[in-house]
Amino acid sequence: MARPCRPRAEHLRAKPCFLQLQLSHSPRSLPLRRERGDRVPWLQQRSSCSATLGGCCSAGPAPAGPSLRPRARPLQPPPLQDYISMRAPRPGRPPRTPYPGLRRSRPGAGSTALRMPAAGRGQAEAGPPRQGELREPRRLPPHSPAPPAAAQPAALALVILLSFASRFHRLAEPPHVCWDETHFGKMGSYYINRTFFFDVHPPLGKMLIGLAGYLSGYDGTFPFQKPGDRYEQHNYMGMRGFCAFLGSCLVPLVYLTVLELSKSLPAALLTAFILIFDTGCITLSQYILLDPILMFFVMGAVLSMVKCNSCADRPFSASWWFWMSLTGVNLAGAMGVKFVGLFVVLLVGLNTMHDLWDLLGNLSLSLVMFGKHLLARVLCLILLPLALYTAMFAVHFTVLNKSGPGDGFFSSAFQSQLIGNNLHNMSVPEHLAYGSMVTMKNLRMAGGYLHSHWHLYPEGIGARQQQVTAYLHKDLNNLWIVKKHHSDTDPSIPVEFVRHGDIIRLEHKETSRNLHSHQHEAPLTRKHFQVTAYGINGTGDSNDFWRIEVVGRKAEKLIRVLRSQVRLIHVATGCILGSSGKILPKWGWEQLEVTCTPYLKETPNSLWNFEDHINPKLPNISLDVLKPSFAEILLESHMVMIQGNTALKPKDNEVTSKPWHWPINYQGLRFSGVNETDYRVYLLGNPVIWWLNLVTIGLYLLITVSTAVALKRGVQLTSEHKGEVKILKSARTLKHLLRQREKLWKKCIGRLCDQWLLKSLITPLPEISEQEWV
Repeated sequence: MARPCRPRAEHLRAKPCFLQLQLSHSPRSLPLRRERGDRVPWLQQRSSCSATLGGCCSAGPAPAGPSLRPRARPLQPPPLQDYISMRAPRPGRPPRTPYPGLRRSRPGAGSTALRMPAAGRGQAEAGPPRQGELREPRRLPPHSPAPPAAAQPAALALVILLSFASRFHRLAEPPHVCWDETHFGKMGSYYINRTFFFDVHPPLGKMLIGLAGYLSGYDGTFPFQKPGDRYEQHNYMGMRGFCAFLGSCLVPLVYLTVLELSKSLPAALLTAFILIFDTGCITLSQYILLDPILMFFVMGAVLSMVKCNSCADRPFSASWWFWMSLTGVNLAGAMGVKFVGLFVVLLVGLNTMHDLWDLLGNLSLSLVMFGKHLLARVLCLILLPLALYTAMFAVHFTVLNKSGPGDGFFSSAFQSQLIGNNLHNMSVPEHLAYGSMVTMKNLRMAGGYLHSHWHLYPEGIGARQQQVTAYLHKDLNNLWIVKKHHSDTDPSIPVEFVRHGDIIRLEHKETSRNLHSHQHEAPLTRKHFQVTAYGINGTGDSNDFWRIEVVGRKAEKLIRVLRSQVRLIHVATGCILGSSGKILPKWGWEQLEVTCTPYLKETPNSLWNFEDHINPKLPNISLDVLKPSFAEILLESHMVMIQGNTALKPKDNEVTSKPWHWPINYQGLRFSGVNETDYRVYLLGNPVIWWLNLVTIGLYLLITVSTAVALKRGVQLTSEHKGEVKILKSARTLKHLLRQREKLWKKCIGRLCDQWLLKSLITPLPEISEQEWV
């Protein structure tokens, strides 16, 4: 008699006899489990073997007599369970597939067959998705149904109509200059006249204002001298209309952004109406200012970013490329209007880092595909904005090719490219000689010219001698005469060149006093020495002697105009002449401080070059060889703008505000109307809207904290909670419910609050845009 074989089961190999007895009494008591990626390990039997459990333990023939072993029953698999809810399936309903990789076939009689994924697929595809891994397109939470498609066009049309009606209402009033129209209207005129100027902001906003004025027929002749000047016959409506148009587009952009985030038409309409009836936003949009242009590009960047996020389930599609590229274009526009546009760059950057982090954690995504995602974002969000931003400055420098009020802030090489500047197509003597009349420009960005005037230092500020400052503009008081330290230059003797290491005197042409220093403290920089002008008709003392040194070209003894960088070392004290960049008080006419620093380190503050050079005894050379490259001009312009921003300060008679005043709508700003008979314009946000905004931010923080606590505590939700019936169909516990809500809050409310916090930093600064920098 053949010995029966025991059934083969990998999980029964450890203790076959014990497990067989257990199975013989209760074949369904063993919970069979499948490992990820394994085929269904049901117990199989050989066809030639008996399917009994008793034969597995016998060592020989069966003894005679009655059998004491229990009746053998064939092994049957346990019923399938729902591995998500850990409950048995309802009668008549097919069980849920535990893993996405398993597919159901047609159920047989009384059983449900499972088919494994096709051969060749990895374990990551067959198994359940890892935490944070997306296998399907992003779907909205069950409680956020998409708004009806038929209602959206009508709602958008209503929003556009109300927005444009509120912004263009009485746009021509008042018919005179209001607030910062003095600055930006004047700069628009500069573009029309192609006159170079300097401003602390990038050029895009002013270029667009000038273009709008040019296309509307404005000739650029209105002076824009001060608020209250009447426009008379000048056409100013084109520039105001352009700003009002962009300000009106702000409301539809906000509407579309909230609609895309929340998929709630009432929420989007509520947000749009709040912005439509905000009096502060309306006022900013009706005048020739940079603020509506900045807000347009900032909100456009946010909308493009949100739209691009919605296309995350279909990457590299046409819509995905379009919205990502449009995000880069809007980023360039925001940066090109004001430097505070960098905050929306920070917002988009944080969103991009979050997306890339999620993609990096998706183990089903290959490194090659992740590299494609990274390169796409580098191309659209870094290279494209930088290229457009650089192109703005190229147009700016091409259009403004005539000399204007901003020449003195830039280097001599840059000024030589401006038509009408005294350095343009100018021929000057190449090497410095004794008896020459020169101007000296500090190499610090916006450092100014070495300057003096008849005014003395006040009592208590060092020695009461003639002031020496650094002045940013061209002036006759910038001229100095180079002389030998021990005698005057004899006109009858041949020309003698100044060489590296010579000791010289610099006599001020207008006052005939020598450049002088001594061991008195400087007016503002206490550790430096005071610099004055001293003497009568060129006669002074030994403190007027300076040793001139060429920096970086020690082998070259002669000093070349414009190209040689020199420093002046005081012979008596050993200090170096320089400009600290600090602005003197009113007694110094708010010019820059000039000191003699005892620190011998070479810095741009202590380096000078000779710009104007007048000497009839010397031959002249052309300055075309000094033409700077575009990269040098671009770098120099940014350094000057940054230093100009740091030099902004409020005037004595100006009403200023503090940052904490802005969110609470503490006080407004007068745009126009000094007298009682004038047309009055006052900038003040709608208090109800602004305070409601603060309350909403507080509620968001409260809900975020309570949601996090509830998730940690594992609070259970019963079906008795009203208003959550739809959500309960897909979420049996409060933990699941709160996770869904948390995703919605993070996607919609959270991001909007983050944007609010960042945009609170780019809220128009009333006291800064009024300032005039020195």
